[in-house]
Amino acid sequence: MRFWILQAILAGMALVLARGVLAQVPNIEGTYKLTSRTLPDGRMQRPPEVMGLTTFTKTHRSINIMWKDASGKHFSLSSVSTYNLTGTEYGETLLFRIISDQIGGKEIVYDLSGKTQSSPVKMEGGRIQFKLPFEAPVVIFDRDKMTAATAGGPVAVWERVQ
Repeated sequence: MRFWILQAILAGMALVLARGVLAQVPNIEGTYKLTSRTLPDGRMQRPPEVMGLTTFTKTHRSINIMWKDASGKHFSLSSVSTYNLTGTEYGETLLFRIISDQIGGKEIVYDLSGKTQSSPVKMEGGRIQFKLPFEAPVVIFDRDKMTAATAGGPVAVWERVQ
């Protein structure tokens, strides 16, 4: 009889430990729509001046974003990657990326390199923060919102739509 009690106690402890481990695994899955972008001069851009959608599945990330400047020239980025997120690291492997930068007067860039990069993850109070390895911003996930900020650059606010 004591053996069964011991087994029940051990099973309960294992369940508590498993829940603790699962609670530590960050989750950013969802589709996020770009709602605004604040430029360094304080001017705010909203759709249709700036538009974007990004999706994180369990294993893949895609982003499509476009904005235009005061002269009507456009910048757009489309990218698809695989990713892995742990409590300490965000790693991403680029599948493809296309950048069209009329604003900067540059040719269209196609990147099919397949390179992998990672960055450290900071988790605090339900917030998840890391730098996107192939892009400039640091992203902060907080509930149904993602904020992407570039040092000295724009701050973009994304809201989860799914």
